[in-house]
Amino acid sequence: MNTHVRRAAAATTAVLTLALLATACGGSGGGGDSKTVTLVTHDSFAASKSVLRDFTKKTGYKVKVLRGGDAGAAVNQAVLNKGNPQGDVFFGVDNTLLSRPLDRGVFTPYEAKGLDEVPERLQADRDKHRVTPVDTGEVCVNYDRAWFADKKLEPPRTLDDLTKPRYKDLLVTEDAATSSPGLAFVLASVAEYGEKGWQGYWKKLRANGVEVVDGWEQAYNDRFTGSRGGKGKGDKPLVVSYASSPPVEVLGDKSPPAQAPTGVAKGTCFRQTEYAGLLDGAKNSKGGKALLDFLLGKRFQEDLPLQMFVSPVREDARLPKLFTKYGQTIEDPATLAPEKITKNRERWIKTWTSLAVK
Repeated sequence: MNTHVRRAAAATTAVLTLALLATACGGSGGGGDSKTVTLVTHDSFAASKSVLRDFTKKTGYKVKVLRGGDAGAAVNQAVLNKGNPQGDVFFGVDNTLLSRPLDRGVFTPYEAKGLDEVPERLQADRDKHRVTPVDTGEVCVNYDRAWFADKKLEPPRTLDDLTKPRYKDLLVTEDAATSSPGLAFVLASVAEYGEKGWQGYWKKLRANGVEVVDGWEQAYNDRFTGSRGGKGKGDKPLVVSYASSPPVEVLGDKSPPAQAPTGVAKGTCFRQTEYAGLLDGAKNSKGGKALLDFLLGKRFQEDLPLQMFVSPVREDARLPKLFTKYGQTIEDPATLAPEKITKNRERWIKTWTSLAVK
């Protein structure tokens, strides 16, 4: 439900080891002997240093975080490295891409502790436990309130609105072939217009000047006018992001405003759930299992909302006030059956590329 991602601005380096953690790779020992466990993930992964220190204190394992671009790119890399992974655990594959690594045997089964606190509807592959649900959220179009107020223009509310002339050249989205939110936005159009209508919708969007960029970081921080991380340097007041992105823009404010400076077009949303799994061939499988337990534990789950701006999957996890006050609740987001996504995803991406990418 990368990510989000929904997410505070993260460093865009491909490989990052948190300062408090070990800099050495955990490949020196096998079968759980290593004291370093390596988490392979996307650029938007974030966790409090105190939370990761707590994991080390409780388990004796230090965490090394390897970032591999947007979620789609990171998943593709994990598939290519099947059997000889870069690390021990992968985090950040969502329901739009899940069948790809499952079909390729990227993960090895492990039933993480705490699953009894997670709704069954979020437990994909629950018979084999090759992946563990970690967070959930909705991909939606976000808008810059100040920009629209200055133009005396009502922001869009639905997918249909985005094709109207008054919103021409205002929207930026991510590449569906490499980006998890980009793909989710395409799936929202499939859910809304069906197999016969979604292609016509994207023809209208392209004619209306939609811009496509590689990933969420570029779309939100570089192109979106309402991004605090981008300091308003972009020129697009509409961006495909998350229903939980608005709290990012007030985080740390000494005098929080009555409402967030960004809003959510509620009629554009698609639900995502993100998963983690123990990588097949992991050198530190024991540490990897401990890390999966931790990702599903309350300590990490309650840290998620203000780190990656997504919702925890544990029903007993508490949400911070800032997240509930400024985030948007989406009552009826678009969804598609996992088997339908699996059957059609690659064809949809190929067709979308011919329609939306010049």
